[in-house]
Amino acid sequence: MEGPNVTGAMDPPQVLEILRTPPPKERADAARNRAAVLDAAAGLFAEHGVEAVSMDQVAAAAGVGKGTLFRRFGDKAGLAAALLDSRERVLQEAVLHGPPPLGPGAPAPERLAAFLDAYVDYLLEHLPLVRMSETATPGARYRIGAYRFWHRHVAIQLAGAPDPDHAAHALLAALAADHVAALLPELGEERLRAGLLRLARAAA
Repeated sequence: MEGPNVTGAMDPPQVLEILRTPPPKERADAARNRAAVLDAAAGLFAEHGVEAVSMDQVAAAAGVGKGTLFRRFGDKAGLAAALLDSRERVLQEAVLHGPPPLGPGAPAPERLAAFLDAYVDYLLEHLPLVRMSETATPGARYRIGAYRFWHRHVAIQLAGAPDPDHAAHALLAALAADHVAALLPELGEERLRAGLLRLARAAA
């Protein structure tokens, strides 16, 4: 669930760097096909909605065979995860090397609040894709590499809590895409953000 055991003398940034998912290494033609598929999928999803688009439609729009598409991405959830990968890396880079309070240099409570705010921005922008990637199979959310990164970062900011690892999981549970999608129409974005900050203060 939490990835490799990265305890010891490592600083928090080193721990988080280990948990980052590196960009795929591939031949030039494979990289072109991948880019074509992701561009086609992004366009179709934006125009028709994630649920309404089939893998056949993505393959046709990208000009690749269905077999190639399924071998490369597995299913639509795998395609969603691949589309999110570059977006996640932007947020991870800001956490690791960006200016405070999201990046290093601010007190832990401020960094945690900034992370929650930035993650909600990311989540709301890509909610259907995140929801699909997290709910494709039971427990899929916890097997996504990015989740291990988010969890470790939050646990580091909650280092003063009695059980930082559990507190981080509990706080991130409130950010599950399925949960947010269900509550957003009732609570609205402002109440959602305010409630997350209260949870963070309670966890710390």
